[in-house]
Amino acid sequence: MTGPFLLLHETDNVLVARQTAPKGLEVTLEGRTLTLSRLIPLAHKIARHDIEEGDKILKYGMPIGVATQAIAAGEHVHVHNIRSDYTPTHALQDADGVSAGVAQ
Repeated sequence: MTGPFLLLHETDNVLVARQTAPKGLEVTLEGRTLTLSRLIPLAHKIARHDIEEGDKILKYGMPIGVATQAIAAGEHVHVHNIRSDYTPTHALQDADGVSAGVAQ
C-alpha cells in the first residue's frame, strides 16, 4: 500500500485509489516522492512508474488497456490516456453519471 493507493498485483503498473486522493498530496512511488497534480477519485488509477505510449496497462496482473500517450509516474490513468481492451472508451461514465472525461 502507498498512502491512499493500493497495489492489486505485483506485476501491475498502476495503483488504485482506495479513497479520494486530493491534488497536492505527496505519494512515495518506488522510492521517489511525487506530488499529485490533480484529485484522484476513489477507485481511479495512477501510474506506478513511467508508462510509455503503447504499453499495456496492467491491473490485477492482467492487461486492461493500452496507453495512448506517455504517462508519468503518479499521473492519473483513465480514459483520457488509455484505450480500454474491453469497452469503448467514449461510452464509459463515472459513478455519478458524469462523463468520465476527468474534468479538473
